[in-house]
Amino acid sequence: MGVLWKLEPATAAKHRLYQRYLDAWWPILLQTSQKTGYSRPRVTLLDAFAGPGRYEDGEPGSPVFILKRLLHHDAVDRMHLSPQRVHLVFIEKDRARYEHLLAELDSHFGALRDLPVRVEVRRGEAGRDSLTVLDELRAWGHPILGIFDSWGNVNVPLHVMSRIAKNRSSEVITTFGPNWFSRREELNSDILDMVFGGRAFWAPAADESRPDERWRVWLHTYRDALRRAGFGYQLQFELVPRTGQPLNLVFGTGSPAGLRAMKDAMWKVDDRDGESFRDPRTRGAEPEGQLDIFQAAGLVESELLELVAQRLTIGPATVEKVGDWLLTETARWLPKHALKAVRQMRQDGSVIVQSTGKLTTKSRVSLPAPVRS
Repeated sequence: MGVLWKLEPATAAKHRLYQRYLDAWWPILLQTSQKTGYSRPRVTLLDAFAGPGRYEDGEPGSPVFILKRLLHHDAVDRMHLSPQRVHLVFIEKDRARYEHLLAELDSHFGALRDLPVRVEVRRGEAGRDSLTVLDELRAWGHPILGIFDSWGNVNVPLHVMSRIAKNRSSEVITTFGPNWFSRREELNSDILDMVFGGRAFWAPAADESRPDERWRVWLHTYRDALRRAGFGYQLQFELVPRTGQPLNLVFGTGSPAGLRAMKDAMWKVDDRDGESFRDPRTRGAEPEGQLDIFQAAGLVESELLELVAQRLTIGPATVEKVGDWLLTETARWLPKHALKAVRQMRQDGSVIVQSTGKLTTKSRVSLPAPVRS
């Protein structure tokens, strides 16, 4: 691959997701101190695989659109931007891409030292240098968002993720490129030990022989690694573009509000390219569209029904508890979707409502007893 490359459909959709998420993330952390518990906190965004800043046909890379949307945010006047408060760190390993990124940022924004935020562009390796830069910026003790968007390789040590997880109000996004699951035989076992925290944690995924299940197992294995790193909540989801190969992402956060913000971003993403977000737990029909979850006939999307049924195999639960599970355990579904799903499933006879009266979030539901032959 040269200095520049074409923007893949999955990457374009992922960028829209990042943009929507960051549009919510910045003001949540910077507009007030009451919600975060900080007095004018420092906030650091780390883009650890920054790239050259532009794609082959002129589309902006993540450092450019991240900085541009921050500086032109609707709430910028209320966010009190300053180089002391807001740090953006872009790390790129390849010298030619690093130099291209510097030129690209200068072309768009002029001298970085004159901006109302601090921008650090470093040539280095994500796994080796991320913690060093965060140390230098005295980022610890304040919110950090780490974007580890390597596309082809997931090679950031688990101890890096663990350090961020233990830092207050911090989150990470990691991507698995479309070929990673078929190329994992090429990866050094020592690297896998470093990424997953030891051979015992990733060996079962390596032993998975079914090609159609391999990606699910590896994705779940990495999600479990983020849990062990210290992130209280982890989302795993597959971004499926209309054309091209899917992209897999894992998001780690310590806050239910972070989960809601990420999922809200998914539902707001413009689907003009036909992308959708799929939950790896499901094996049913393809998703029917991110922005219109209900079919014209009023039926609930099949993925949601399948997931609710999976939750009820654990045991009966109130609709409210099912909604909590949808928030914390599924890729894109929110608590508000539980009631609509259970209503549909009751009509289909696939659940039993144990409570009498009107179906509400307090109603207790279960799966029907299996028919004995």
